[in-house]
Amino acid sequence: MNIKEIEVLKKIKLGVSQRELAEQLSVSLGKVNQIISNLKQEEFIDENNNITLKTKNYFKNHHPRNAVILAAGYGMRMVPINTEEPKGLLEVKGETLIERLISQLHEVGVQNIKVVVGFMKEHYEFLIDKYNVKLVVNSHYKDWNNIYSLFLVKDDILDTYVLPCDVWFEKNPFSTIEDESWYLFGEEQVPGSNWQVKNNEKVRFNSSKGNKMIGLAYLNEMQGKNISKLLEKSIEEKQYASFWEDVLEDKKTFLLKGKLVSDNNHAEINSYEQLLDLDSGSTHLKNDAIEIIENILKVNKKDIHNIHTLKKGMTNRSFIFTVNNKRYIMRIPGEGTDKLIDRREEYDVYQRVKKEPYTETILYLNPDNGYKISEFLENTRNSDSNNVQDVKESMNVLRKFHSQNYQVNHTFDIWKQIDFYESLRKTASAYRDYEEIKDRVLKLKPFIDDNVTKWSLCHIDANYDNFLIDQNNNVFLIDWEYAGMQDPDLDIAMYAIYAGYTKEKIDQLINIYYENKVSENIRYKIYAYVAVGGLLWSNWCEYKQSLGLDFGEYSLAQYRYAKEYSKLVLNYLEKKNDKNK
Repeated sequence: MNIKEIEVLKKIKLGVSQRELAEQLSVSLGKVNQIISNLKQEEFIDENNNITLKTKNYFKNHHPRNAVILAAGYGMRMVPINTEEPKGLLEVKGETLIERLISQLHEVGVQNIKVVVGFMKEHYEFLIDKYNVKLVVNSHYKDWNNIYSLFLVKDDILDTYVLPCDVWFEKNPFSTIEDESWYLFGEEQVPGSNWQVKNNEKVRFNSSKGNKMIGLAYLNEMQGKNISKLLEKSIEEKQYASFWEDVLEDKKTFLLKGKLVSDNNHAEINSYEQLLDLDSGSTHLKNDAIEIIENILKVNKKDIHNIHTLKKGMTNRSFIFTVNNKRYIMRIPGEGTDKLIDRREEYDVYQRVKKEPYTETILYLNPDNGYKISEFLENTRNSDSNNVQDVKESMNVLRKFHSQNYQVNHTFDIWKQIDFYESLRKTASAYRDYEEIKDRVLKLKPFIDDNVTKWSLCHIDANYDNFLIDQNNNVFLIDWEYAGMQDPDLDIAMYAIYAGYTKEKIDQLINIYYENKVSENIRYKIYAYVAVGGLLWSNWCEYKQSLGLDFGEYSLAQYRYAKEYSKLVLNYLEKKNDKNK
């Protein structure tokens, strides 16, 4: 039985007239009469439009049994709210999104509900006792899309609703009766969808735009088994970046029928602004970051627009927003950064350099929690470490900064930092020869100390990505959170290892900074700093990995720098000592 026939049976049972049926189902009166005529022929209703025993038995045997709510995602577009709660627990009109969905499922008798969780999974634990749901943990939520979440419960998607946790329905979208499988689309036609729902519920491919995909589907037993096999196949083929809906598409054919929901009856909450539009009184709009923006820029939260996440950094979560047609960036410190960075020391650094034309304009910096608001540097790009001209421009700014000889009251002690990161990870290094390599790196300290000629404020995090270049070739050096007193040559080494330079490239970098006037000892001291910096950031990566963050090849490259350049410098020193004997 198709979707429209079921709706007619459910409503005619309640005494709804044909004309009212036509209005409620958004079809013509003639179409309603045709459906009723078919139902009479199949003996689902009698001549007086009353449901029959056959219908009652049909209703009894076609009750949805299960539901799967996908709630594992980070919700990148939900900044800054997702620093406090996962998106499924956002409050709308006095109740959380996921609790409203669970209550609506309970209303139609669906009690067997599984919630796939990942990001802030602990926040969902109360649902077990309150609603008797089962939690399924997706440990790969950071790296893989929701196809893996549904794969984890693939054996439980027979006669099942599948839905996201971040959608809100004014009227209950679920039913006591289901038969054919369907996918829910919104009435709105959007460029991001290639699927259009026709009057016969067929879903047609359209390359330009289609009905908005809502994320809710019903899978009967037959389609549930089919989808389960398709999920297995996708995971076997390592299609982790897919969304589960991708398995519904096969050569421009959509496997399920389409069901439309009125745009007035639903809302997706994928961003701060969507939550604001739906419920301006939501308690989750009272967010620390938003309140800071309101206070610093003297605006109302309704004046804050176009909030979106920057590429997630290694240390922080930052987002861009617009106020009065001007863009700003707000930084929210990431997981574990309170152990890595002294925000008061960072504050002191910014007090020294804030008037320099090569730094970003800081409007707010909290020395206690590290929240920061800065003006967005328009029409800039990250420097390219493989573009010689970009490297020259970056080194010119770095050299100018070093020449100003700024002084602060704290030091970035790279040797203590190595030990500090070791202590944070709380386990032995994953590298089998770590102790041997660390011992080799430590042997470089006397040579480095003997060749330090200057001690001033250094950036430390002199990543090529922290050098921005505008259309007039002005260069800006941003993100000073690791800065402290050090040997300026360390900044050169840091730039090199962030860029993944070979020895040839490192030599070229040194020549650019020193304008081809560098002694052999200083060159090898920079090599030594490459080794020390490699060990430092290798430890940093191991600590961050213990928090669930993985930096891939970057972490391996840092360890290789520690191994190869400690050996290079020690061999140089050994040969030098032999000559002096």
